[in-house]
Order: sequence, then structure tokens, then C-alpha cells
Amino acid sequence: MIVLCFATFGFAGGPKPATLAAKDKCPVCGMFVAKYPDFAAQIHFRDGAHAVFDGVKDMLKYYGNLSQYAPGRKKADITAIYVTNYYTLGMIDGYRAYYVSGSDVFGPMGKELIPFDKKTDAQEFTRDHKGKTILAFKDINASVLNSLE
Repeated sequence: MIVLCFATFGFAGGPKPATLAAKDKCPVCGMFVAKYPDFAAQIHFRDGAHAVFDGVKDMLKYYGNLSQYAPGRKKADITAIYVTNYYTLGMIDGYRAYYVSGSDVFGPMGKELIPFDKKTDAQEFTRDHKGKTILAFKDINASVLNSLE
């Protein structure tokens, strides 16, 4: 039996996070991503292609609607997801990150999920910035995304 765990890809042996280019546009909202590196997110595919986003919210809209944004691609084609850690500004594994919802920190597209690699950092941020919920990647659904609109 083969178990595919996306969290094992990325830094350990999968694609490295892409360097943002001035021309990179978010496929969901059309904003230039390099203008907002503190909130950038990325999805990498098995064929070497990748998409970059101006924030986690747009990345998750894309992820949840691949047939609309990336026709022909499936979640099984994804080898890595990266998000920008709010405190360190480094790229972290999006599957393993902790996301704070409902805080007073806004991203380029308004209300945003704020990612951290450590739960303790997410808890500290929640206290400092009036966050409402700390979520794991698997717990983020359409209802969570709709609450950010």
C-alpha cells in the first residue's frame, strides 16, 4: 500500500519555493504577487509548473477549484504548497502550517489566513491580534474561506 503524504515533499526532496518575479500574477485575482512578498503563497505541480498567489486565501480558492483555475490538473498533481510565515517571512510547508483566522491583520485582498510553522507562534499571534481560530490545513473549507469575504 502506498500512502501519499504531500507534507513529505518540498524542502526535503521536492521542488524548492520559487523566487517571485515582477511579472508574476495571482491567477485568482490578477494582482502582481511580488508587490506582496510578506503574504505570498505557492502551489507546485508534478510536471514542474507552479502558481504563485498574493495570499493564502487566493491560494486556497485556487486549490479548492482546480477545474476552474487550472483545467486538467488534480490535487494529486500537487507536489508542494508553500506559504509565508508571518513572523519569519520565510516560506514554510503549507500542509503543515497553522493558520489564524479572524485577526486584525489584513493581507493584500483584505481579511486573510495568517500562517505560522509553530502552533505556539500562532497562539501568540492570536492573542496579540484578536485572532478567532487556529486551523490546520485540513480544517480549512469553503465556510472558512467565505468568512473572509
